[in-house]
Amino acid sequence: MVTVDREIVGKEFLEMALERCIKCSTCKYGYKNYERSCPSGEHFLFESYWASGRIRTIRGLLLGDLEWSKDLIDPIFACTTCGACSDSCQAPHADYIVDMIEALRELAVQHVGPAKNQEMLVSRCDEHCNPYGEDNSTNEDLKKKHNLPDKAEWLYFIGCTSNYRQQSLRDATLRFFKKVGIDFTLIDEHCCTSPMIRTGQLSIVHEYMNYNIEEIKKTGASKVITSCAGCYRTLIKDFKKYGVPHDFEVYHSLELVEKLLDEEKIELNSEFNHTVTYHDPCHLGRHMGIYELPRKIYKKIPGLKLVEMKRNRNFAWCCGAGGGVKIGYPDWAIDISKERLEEAKQTGASIITSTCPFCKTNLQDASDKYNFDFQVLDLMEIIDQLEINIKE
Repeated sequence: MVTVDREIVGKEFLEMALERCIKCSTCKYGYKNYERSCPSGEHFLFESYWASGRIRTIRGLLLGDLEWSKDLIDPIFACTTCGACSDSCQAPHADYIVDMIEALRELAVQHVGPAKNQEMLVSRCDEHCNPYGEDNSTNEDLKKKHNLPDKAEWLYFIGCTSNYRQQSLRDATLRFFKKVGIDFTLIDEHCCTSPMIRTGQLSIVHEYMNYNIEEIKKTGASKVITSCAGCYRTLIKDFKKYGVPHDFEVYHSLELVEKLLDEEKIELNSEFNHTVTYHDPCHLGRHMGIYELPRKIYKKIPGLKLVEMKRNRNFAWCCGAGGGVKIGYPDWAIDISKERLEEAKQTGASIITSTCPFCKTNLQDASDKYNFDFQVLDLMEIIDQLEINIKE
């Protein structure tokens, strides 16, 4: 068997490709219902753009049957890593297909580089500590505005997209935490490193992970909460995967909302009289298995009518923003989202909602470009519009 350089973090996942995939094509469509599920394969219509093709690419490279060239960049990086292939695959390696693709990207970065513009994710972080290239916010102004302590039980990890692009989501979350009396604080965050991991650019990953852990430790927080599906997945899965352990608990804001409702510590009093359809974020759904929790909360909101798109839960069509596609293939990212909005339109909903700032951004961009006239709201933004009764 051909071995992989030990310096490759995803070594074990690359070696899986040598003996696991039999090219049965189950990964190409929603298992048993044969719905379109892979944005990459459906767009490019070549085997190398499906999961089975990417695994074959790994095999060819490791065995020496395929040489590195710039022609491999698009087949390797034009993928949202949404995980639909993993959900449909029935083979023993099903749970590791996204890991295999990310390991392939790690290898590709060393030989031919990432896709166009994706290198900016690292260069911007090097200068500004966030992939958007915005002046770094220490969050001190937010701490002062909301009168937050330096030490607290909870730490709100805002995430770069909420802090620099979706501030309405950030502010709605902050107001909710204050309203329900959570003892929390903020830190001077560096990027959680999800964008770099998804694109195989690992040069700053360990440094940033360790920095964030040390900043969290200074607060004394035992619980970290985020309203970003990408941060949630990274803090729980990737820190462990990349050998950076921590001892704090990680929550998505939804889990806190559910807990408070279930324990009857809060009551949603006012009505939200709109028809809403929910988009499952890939990082929260297929990557972390959270499907029913948000739906449970929507159904407890007075006046809200929840309607489902044809493809939902583990069969949901990706919004198009993940895996570095938003920066590397921006026009295609919008077209992926356009297909999702066309499906949402069939439900009769006026609002499409999600629980991920990346999804919110890309769905709104597509709605604006193609004149869908959807209002795109995160669940926390909907809750922020409600009257909440705090029970003792």
